[in-house]
Amino acid sequence: MSVSVIEQAKIQAQVLVPLVKALQAELGEARANALVRKALGDLYRGFGEEFWKTKNETENKTDLGKAVSSAFKTYARDDALAYDIVEQTADTFAFDVTRCAYAEFYKALGEPELGFLLVCTADFATAEGFGPDVRLTRTQTIMQGASHCDFRYRRDAGGSQ
Repeated sequence: MSVSVIEQAKIQAQVLVPLVKALQAELGEARANALVRKALGDLYRGFGEEFWKTKNETENKTDLGKAVSSAFKTYARDDALAYDIVEQTADTFAFDVTRCAYAEFYKALGEPELGFLLVCTADFATAEGFGPDVRLTRTQTIMQGASHCDFRYRRDAGGSQ
């Protein structure tokens, strides 16, 4: 039985939250956060690359909406996220997260800013791993106090990878 992403995040938080707080105390918040973003960004970009490679060995690479929808279901498993799909095409996957167990968990810890750093910033690095023609925009998150997270994945015009 595999451990869901939400359970992995809770387990990782037991180590990462005190580690990041210690780094912030030693290096200052801005420098520590930049270091964490870089280290985790490299890790999540690699996850995105591996997912994209695996997905495209078994399915048609041209359907961005289908591929990103499939990846997102992994993060939503075990009722971790409630979301509404806004648009799904071969070049787009747009959705709004309306409930986020990741945000609920980090808010219960009293650490929503670390939740944003450790969980939400991973979304952009993972999207970078999907290839240079895939763009993610997001203007707000539940973790930062918004009513919903607005994810918009789009393929650049003329791209097919």
